[in-house]
Amino acid sequence: MDRLRQQILQNLPSDWLRLTTHRLDIYNESLAKTEFLEKLQSLNEISKDSLSELPTAFDYIRLGHPLSCVLEWEQARDLGIKAESVISFSSQTMPIMAVLRRNKLQNIKTRIAYKDLLPVNFDEKLIKEVYQYDFELVKVDNYHDLKKVDGCTITINSQEKTNAQININLYENMGSVIQVLDDNSDYIKEIQHVRRRESIAMTPHNCLKLLKGEKPHSHVDSGKLNQTIQKITRVKNPVSLGSCGLSVQYAIMMGLVHHANDHHPGRDIKFIVPPNCYGGTNDQARRVAACIDNVEIVDLPVDSGKDMVSELDRILKEVETLNAIPYIIAEIPTNPRVEIPDLIKLAEVLKGPTNPVFILDQTFCPNVEFFGDGGYLNEVRAISYVSGSKFPSGGLCTAGYSVANDKASEYVEYVNKHLLLCDNTATDLQVEILTEEMPSMNDRIAKAYKNTRAFVDHIQTTLPEAKINFVSHELANATFTPSVFSLDLPTKGNSHEEREEYKRKLNHKLIQMMIDAIPEESKHCVSYGQLKGCYWTIPATSTQGTTKESDKDYIVRVSIAADFNLEKHKEVFTKFCSEL
Repeated sequence: MDRLRQQILQNLPSDWLRLTTHRLDIYNESLAKTEFLEKLQSLNEISKDSLSELPTAFDYIRLGHPLSCVLEWEQARDLGIKAESVISFSSQTMPIMAVLRRNKLQNIKTRIAYKDLLPVNFDEKLIKEVYQYDFELVKVDNYHDLKKVDGCTITINSQEKTNAQININLYENMGSVIQVLDDNSDYIKEIQHVRRRESIAMTPHNCLKLLKGEKPHSHVDSGKLNQTIQKITRVKNPVSLGSCGLSVQYAIMMGLVHHANDHHPGRDIKFIVPPNCYGGTNDQARRVAACIDNVEIVDLPVDSGKDMVSELDRILKEVETLNAIPYIIAEIPTNPRVEIPDLIKLAEVLKGPTNPVFILDQTFCPNVEFFGDGGYLNEVRAISYVSGSKFPSGGLCTAGYSVANDKASEYVEYVNKHLLLCDNTATDLQVEILTEEMPSMNDRIAKAYKNTRAFVDHIQTTLPEAKINFVSHELANATFTPSVFSLDLPTKGNSHEEREEYKRKLNHKLIQMMIDAIPEESKHCVSYGQLKGCYWTIPATSTQGTTKESDKDYIVRVSIAADFNLEKHKEVFTKFCSEL
């Protein structure tokens, strides 16, 4: 075993395996992965402490993490190429999809050459018909027989020098590693973006097994987890388990496109999406539309004085005149303004003549019963999904899940078909973690809400001129008990620009004060739902990602766990107010 790799594995920080979100205070997004690897290779001594202090490789485990970077660096070194040219996936299929997507948009022909193996559940017909990717599939006895052609050649598990631009190594039950060969660096950013939006990096535990030369995790029965999710969500339909929330959303979107092709051939599809929702949702939806001829995104205003119900009613009437198929993606509560529409009126609009499918991101409130007898959305066609890195796992893994109510049961097989096709299902270890953590989820949500309400009450009393976006007591009594709120601090200045600049500086001051004063609990973090502490971020610079600048929110988003030192946080906030 290579000496540096051996030293790393012997001194592995526990957080490299345990955390789903990493330290933002030592993270430079423009140098993601690069800075981490440079500092790693320049270390004079390898120890747990020195490894722990390395710059954060990626802020969120879905995008990459220390062990994925080490694995990629090692393979790149063996090939004599740059580390950025090697990218690991938890999926075997998505690296191919990433290359096909890029080539489609660049009008480049693609040839996929293989000897014995293709990715698990690879389906040439569906990839061409539903995803609208074009390629030639070629089985060969020897990669040396491949002649150079115009366009791009992908090889599978090639250990030899060929004319290919891309090689993908497949690892059973662990994922894959894609290698961008020779002078083809234009692919790197696009491949990385697919890992960011439609899949995840190979998980830390699987990266570790690969680095150690060990076998993958043994198969785990998901039956107990499915029963837990069905009980919480009050559904009878099968549960869909994905490697992350966005993997699930991607399977939902592609499954619905597939269903529309089968049942409504020739009709246009409209995905109706809030323009300022979570950046991953926003970006992924638009990326799907960019690749499929008859799919288009329609903006659904939901915040800042816009009412989701009335806006949706207006849009659905327009869609009806176009004879298009409407699919709606929305967060309840909205992120980051934590607003909840009138659910009775929403259900009435959804019962209209267009008969839309409502795709509900209920990550902020996975305990709320939208389905089952008396559920808010039980009488309309609805599918809900949740990011598992939040409350379901307490921040211990990224796996997400999706369920459909009875009226949307026909879509379940399509969603599962595309989870399997994309090889974006949850890993066995992720299933283990969710199985262990989900039974306590609702109790943790209740305790976290209680802490959040008490902290919000203190802020309102101490700084009444601040604007807080949080649920009302009435909504909380109706089971909407999120543990996330947004804070619009008071500002001053002679112009809009001056007031905005002052507020943004104040945001950072508050967050830094909290983290400096309570480092064991208060953290820079883009996520929430963890088992302990308080997490701070500014959505415009993190979770809203690729959202249009005009729709971003430069406010503070705060998320609080069930285990939380309320009195200490109140004390620090009071001190912050005294310095205004």
